[in-house]
Formats: sequence, C-alpha cells, structure tokens
Amino acid sequence: MVMIVAVAMVPFAPASRAIGAEASVETLHFAVAVGSNGATHCDIVGDVYRPAGADSSHRVPAVLMTHGFGQSKGDLKEFAQMFVDEGYLVLAYSGLGFGGSSCLISLDDPAIDGAAASQLVSYLGGAEGIAYRDAEHHLSAPAMDAVKHDDGSGHANDPRVGMFGASYGGAVQLAAASIDPRIDALVPISTFNDLRYTLYPNSTAITSGVSSSTPGAFKHNWALGVGLVGSLTGTGGDQSVNLTGCEKLADGVCATITRGLVRGYPSAADLALAERVSPASYIDSVRAPTLVIQSQDDTFFTLNEGVALFRQLQSNDVPTRMIWQRAGHTNPNGSVDDLNPLHPDPASYVSQRVFHWFARYLRKENVDVGPLFAYQQNWLPDTPGTTYATSSTFPVGEPVSYYPSTLERLKTDPADVKDALLVMSTPEFGVVTNTDPLDLTAATTPTGPITSHQHDLAGTALSWSTAPLTSKVDVVGSPTVRLKVSAPVALAEQHRGAVGQLVLFFKIYDVAPNGLTTLVGQQIAPVRIPDVSKRFTAKLPALVHEFAPGHRIRFSIAGSSTNFGGGSSANVVWFATGGAEQVITLPVVP
Repeated sequence: MVMIVAVAMVPFAPASRAIGAEASVETLHFAVAVGSNGATHCDIVGDVYRPAGADSSHRVPAVLMTHGFGQSKGDLKEFAQMFVDEGYLVLAYSGLGFGGSSCLISLDDPAIDGAAASQLVSYLGGAEGIAYRDAEHHLSAPAMDAVKHDDGSGHANDPRVGMFGASYGGAVQLAAASIDPRIDALVPISTFNDLRYTLYPNSTAITSGVSSSTPGAFKHNWALGVGLVGSLTGTGGDQSVNLTGCEKLADGVCATITRGLVRGYPSAADLALAERVSPASYIDSVRAPTLVIQSQDDTFFTLNEGVALFRQLQSNDVPTRMIWQRAGHTNPNGSVDDLNPLHPDPASYVSQRVFHWFARYLRKENVDVGPLFAYQQNWLPDTPGTTYATSSTFPVGEPVSYYPSTLERLKTDPADVKDALLVMSTPEFGVVTNTDPLDLTAATTPTGPITSHQHDLAGTALSWSTAPLTSKVDVVGSPTVRLKVSAPVALAEQHRGAVGQLVLFFKIYDVAPNGLTTLVGQQIAPVRIPDVSKRFTAKLPALVHEFAPGHRIRFSIAGSSTNFGGGSSANVVWFATGGAEQVITLPVVP
C-alpha cells in the first residue's frame, strides 16, 4: 500500500470570527417528550451562551453540546466559551438524569436521549413551547431568534447547528443525527461504536467494525465505575449526590452491569439493550458530516471503536475525517496539541481542526478541513505544532509479520521457526494470575508511559520477544494474530455454549534494555474462542507506539486479566509453533 505521511508543523489558523467574544449566559429549562410515542416528559436544564451582537438582525450558527457520563452542563463552560469566541451561539445542557435534568439515564438511546437533543435543535430553530425559565415549565422563555436558519431545507425550525461533546456526549450526537436531518455537523470525541464490544470486548469472530458474533470477556472495572457513577447521578455542583442505588438508571442498565459482574457473560436481554443504543445499529441513518476524534490512551473506548465509526460513515459517503489524539478516559491531559477534555486550548492542533470543520459545515466557508487521518506521535517531545502526523489514506503502515519460536524469539521469517508444543493453563472462574495495571488508571505520566516489572504466575502465560531491535519500529494501527490452539476441556464443553468457550488475553509489551516493560497503550485484548477446533484470527485494539532501538517487542498470551472476567472453566492449552500459520502481524510505518 502506498502511503503519504506528513508532519503537521503548525496548527490551522482560526476561522474568521463573525462577532465579538463577549456573551450573555442564561439558564433555561426545556420541556421534552421522549420514548415510545413521546409518553415520557422530562425537564432538561441548559445554559444558552449568546455572543454579543447576535440577535434577529445578526443571526449566527449554533453549537449544541452535552457532557460525559457523570458530569453536567457546568463542566462545559470552557468549551462553550471556546465556541463563543469563534462567533457561535452555544446551548450546553445536562443530559437526562444528570446535573439537574430529570428522567432516567438511558445510555444515549436514540428514542430517548436522541429525541431530547432533537427537541433542543427545534428550540434553536425558533420553535415555541420548549424553553422555560422554571423547572415546572410555567414561565415561558422567548423563542430563539439569534440562530441562522437553513432556509429552503424543507424542515420546520431548521437551525444551522453542529453538535460537539466527548464520551457520553459523543454518542448522543450520533443518536440525535440518526433521527434528525437538521443537524449539520458532528464532532464526537472518545465515544463508542458498539456497547456490546465496549462491555464484552471480543477480538475474534468479528462480523463488522468491532461487532462480534460471540460476546467476549466482561470489562468489569470500567463497568463497575459506570454503575457507581450512574448511582451517584450528577456532579459539577448542580445536583446533590444520590446514594440510594440504581433508580436513576433506565430499565436493564443496572441489571446488565450486575449480571456481568456476577456471571461474566451477557443475557440475550443485555445484548439487545446494548445493541439498541449503539451507533453500530443505526449509523446508516446518520448523514451529518462527522469529524471522529478518538483517544490513543484509552482502555474504555478503544481506537477500534473510532475506526468502526469512521469506516461506516465512509462507506455511506458521509463526509468524515479521523484524528487520534492522546487525551482520553485514561489520560485526560494528553499532549499540548490535543483537545484537552478538561481544559481546552483553542490554539491546539485538534481544536483548530474542530473550528475548521464547523467553519466549513456551519458557516459554509470554503476552508480546508484537513487530512483524512491524523495521529499523535507520542514518542516525540511534546512541543506545540510538531507532534501530529497526517495521511491522505487510512490505514497507514505496512504489515510486518512475526512468527513464534521455541527460542523465545519472534522471527520475521517462518522458515527459521522450529516446531514445538508449548503448554499453559487458564484458571477457573477467571482468577487473576498476573500483575497487569488496572485499566481505570492512567497509561502515562507527565514524563512518559508507565513502566513496571509485569509478571504472570508460572504456567499461566506464554510469551515471545524479538531480539533487541537494531532500528526503531513505529506501530500505527491494529495488530492481528492468527493462531491455532488445542484445549481439550474447552473442546469437550463447547456444546454447553459460553460456559465451555476458551478465553485468552493477548498483549503487546515494549521491553526496555533494563527489563522494565510497558504494556503498549495499556491495551489488553480478550479473545473468547467460539470453536477451539478451528484456527482463528484476532484483531487487537489499535496502537500508536514507537519501539526504540535496543528495545524488544514482546507478544503475550495470558489466561486471566485484572480488568476482565475470564473463562469459567480451567483449561490446559497447547500451542504449536512452526510454519507460517501461527503469525502476529504489526502495522509498521516506515
């Protein structure tokens, strides 16, 4: 594959500002009807940031935004000001169930959270009977008259509006756009494609995107955190903490988390719920131009989820671009050129890309929206304007194959690999047998990636390493693994379904000359093998990492993980080396 990669040396120049930066801020309540036939009535609390000079005679485009899970509209102040400074009117609101807004937390369900956002779009388009000055919806607020309209669209109350937000505030954009064609542009950041993959990731039996025909291993640490935050309903000073449990979560959400923690495998109802609220199930209805921003240092919503969104939008001819930045759930600070989810810098490379996206699709200016793909080279000094590489194609990198050897080396020539039979075991009920870092913790520190002496109990893992590298190896993209294993217990129990399916965990390490190891991207790839009698292919979470000269690349297969539920049965697993059929492939950028 021919690839063109260039380093972005300077950030984009900001788009011209239509009006001054000063803004008035008004808190309003919005009456929305959601769910089946609009039978559920909710109150949404939001802040309207109106730039100075924006009125019925000087209309401006709007940005609609909401927050991440457990946050509130109060956490959006800096983002709102950032867009006000660019001349946009902003409506920042607390999502349903959070920060003073009523109704239940529904995991960005299009029929609920998407419908609520759509009615806020109507308000921005001038519809009456939606905005009020009180939570009881007695004191009507004036209809919005300061937002530019898409005249001639054929839709009533059609504002020129884009949506922006991260994580939970990212997926709701797709949910809203799937039912509302009036939305003109989207910028989802660090969000999900398929919650079945998010909660039960499986790196094999993939049907499309990240979706698998076989649910994987339950991501119990992150899921427990989501359940706990959901029960605390609301942060940011807008609402008192509720410690009484799950009543703020919609039907099925709490049960899904509880079942995952107890049994480690979803019910049909759990999968149906996750599928219904996942963009993967409705992405074909999204037509709004979308700038996908996903996080390299993220163990909650991996890069693969962003790639799935990007590819699905591309296949539907939706204008789209993709950026991989460092900042995310497990590394909120990121680099100086990222769009920091806590304290955004308008001058950063990613911020400027967002401004140009909205300038093109909201202001209708003839501006360059940037390259198809950009990624943050986290091995470079963190200097503004120098760390992003860009490409006119995706994926980038050429496949380089490695083959396991009995000499504890990964060979690049299968002819050098010797035949042998290696053995490991997996523990019963997924009992943890290693020292993997918790995936809720940061993958990096201000001085670089977290390193440690990481170990598996003897006999519970297999690993192979290259010889010390003579030159750097830059990996950008998803490693793939094609293997055949033998597991007699799992083979005998496969007729029992999930109970008998073998679960393994694949990892890639960077091993320094002093023996310290880095779990690259802090990514662990669960693999629940539907049929151990057959060879299988696993697609691991995408990585962005440079293996320096003198370091070694290590590939590991483990029988358990600190971050996921494992298989229910103990297994002895045989692994045969030799030939070209057992292969690990890394996408390497020259």
